[in-house]
Amino acid sequence: MCKTALTKTGIPGYSYCLNPYVGCAHGCVYCYASFMCRFTGRREPWGEFADAKVNFPQVLQKQLGGRRAPAGRLLLGTVTDAYQPAEARYGLTRSCLAVLARHPSLEVDILTKSALVVRDISLLKELSRCSVGFTVTTVDEKAARLLEPGASPPGLRLAAARQLGEAGIPVWVFIAPLLPGVGDGEEALAALFGALKQAGVREVLADTLNPYPAVVRRLKNIYRRHFPAALADLELYLAAREPYRNKIKKLLAGISGHFGCRLLLV
Repeated sequence: MCKTALTKTGIPGYSYCLNPYVGCAHGCVYCYASFMCRFTGRREPWGEFADAKVNFPQVLQKQLGGRRAPAGRLLLGTVTDAYQPAEARYGLTRSCLAVLARHPSLEVDILTKSALVVRDISLLKELSRCSVGFTVTTVDEKAARLLEPGASPPGLRLAAARQLGEAGIPVWVFIAPLLPGVGDGEEALAALFGALKQAGVREVLADTLNPYPAVVRRLKNIYRRHFPAALADLELYLAAREPYRNKIKKLLAGISGHFGCRLLLV
């Protein structure tokens, strides 16, 4: 249960956010939202639970039903994935979209790692302004299973992006975080942008790794076990983030231009 649904956010470019679930079963190793675990009362590690705010759509409707309805840009899924596996059972995100369709003053952007979003194409088309973004860190399916074990495979995400685009819904991809030595090499990025082009994606955002201590600990464990040759790259990034950012910016500019994508490094 929740008391509020629509909350203000400090994310640049957005006024509000919606998070219909507490926790996320995608279990992404690099997830910055793991800090939320201390507010949940859960003992399980972040990534191993998801609680549904079962009254979320009703609370959202109440918040939007006042005389001075909120207006602005809204991001759906900032500290959870609104289309994680629990959504197939509870349908909270779908119900929220039905509410939002009746309030055209809000521009809705969705960020997800799930192909389930295609279920709601008909509702998304009812929104006055809407776009869907897919986070994709790599198109290497094996690496993705290690880094994002509960998320849809990258190939399914990009297939969903193509399906949404063909339905007339604006789509974009967020390459985040760029993982040193794993997903940031010229060959890996060329494969990724080639896959984006095939999926019809032209708008791309990218971001470097935010080195929160808990994230760094989890990543180093994964690197040691599965990407030992890349551990030095991760350590180098952590020691000199700005030079890395300058270098990757040039590399991304060249590759994205080659594949006809518009890129913003955030």
